[in-house]
Amino acid sequence: MVIYIYTKRLFTKFSGCAVWPIIFLKSEDFKNDKIFVNHEKIHLRQQLELLIVPFYIWYAVEFCVHLIRLKSKYKAYRAISFEREAYANENDLGYLKKRSFWAYLRWI
Repeated sequence: MVIYIYTKRLFTKFSGCAVWPIIFLKSEDFKNDKIFVNHEKIHLRQQLELLIVPFYIWYAVEFCVHLIRLKSKYKAYRAISFEREAYANENDLGYLKKRSFWAYLRWI
């Protein structure tokens, strides 16, 4: 079960984020964007596979490594394996049904 919370105050540079089991959205309009929601649901699955807390640690470490290497916050964010998997598959609305366990590993 996914819980949606709408909040404009948390977001200035992005439209939403997934924090298991919640998808925070900048506005209710994003709930109707199937591609955006699919992207966030991919993150929820990744979080479950890593038992939630290790996901955030891995995410932060990967971001820092890429930030040092690429010297750009945006490029570092896009280089994170979790984001690479989510962006590559967000248009495939059936992806989560056929996704293998720990599929993000192929994006490292």
